[in-house]
Amino acid sequence: MQTARHPTACGSKRALFYLVAGLLALASVPPAAAQTKAKKKPATVEAPTPKKKTRPTEKPEATPEKNDATASGSQSGAEAKKRTGVSASQSAAAPNASIAPEEILEFHAQPAGVRKLIETTLELARQDLTYTPGSADPAKGGFDCSGFIYYVLRHHGLTQVPRDSSGLYTWVRKAHRFRAVVSRKPDSFELDELLPGDLLFWIGTYATDHDPPVTHTMLYLGTEKSSGAKIMIGSSDGRTYHGQKRNGVSVFDFTMPRAPVAGDPPTTFIGYARIPGLRD
Repeated sequence: MQTARHPTACGSKRALFYLVAGLLALASVPPAAAQTKAKKKPATVEAPTPKKKTRPTEKPEATPEKNDATASGSQSGAEAKKRTGVSASQSAAAPNASIAPEEILEFHAQPAGVRKLIETTLELARQDLTYTPGSADPAKGGFDCSGFIYYVLRHHGLTQVPRDSSGLYTWVRKAHRFRAVVSRKPDSFELDELLPGDLLFWIGTYATDHDPPVTHTMLYLGTEKSSGAKIMIGSSDGRTYHGQKRNGVSVFDFTMPRAPVAGDPPTTFIGYARIPGLRD
């Protein structure tokens, strides 16, 4: 008869086998610290040095057109104003100037119509109006040279006034009111008949296809008491008063000949005229 195995002894041997196997397995695994040390440190990656930004080569600005600076409605001055909102010489100009009518030596000796005209022009000069190409309306902020004359004469009831300088010249010539001036001297006899309220005319202040080629006009005021100098009024983009450039509606020096300014085109004063209907 076969002897039966004792179940307890068999189970104990089996348990002992698994215990020994587990201990051997643990012995083969390195500690956590050792594992950490065993790990290869990642290579340090240095941040790339940012490249210095280089400014692109700037193209040189286009050479600007020369400013006429002659109170003439010049093409160069007009183009500069379209681009920037001001005329090319305006940033270097002194404020617009005006005086009281009583500061004009001959003022009280003039007819009532001439006195009123002068008062109107001097009042406009106090309104900080700019030289505005193409404008004959103060509501637009200013005038060009002939626009100023057109506005003040129509304001005083002269409805047949031409709009541009060439037309104004033709108007006074046809009315036989024009006095030519050929001399370049300020004390020329040709200026003996010049009176406050007369129109003044220039040619050559800008290129034109008008015929006659008259390009600029202003109004003569008379002799300034304080300085003894002849003065005029109108809208300019660069003429002077007391030697300082002004831009817009202002009192200006009337000099014969006008001092040349670098970059200006050659200009010539050609004469003056009574305004038809003003002294009649």
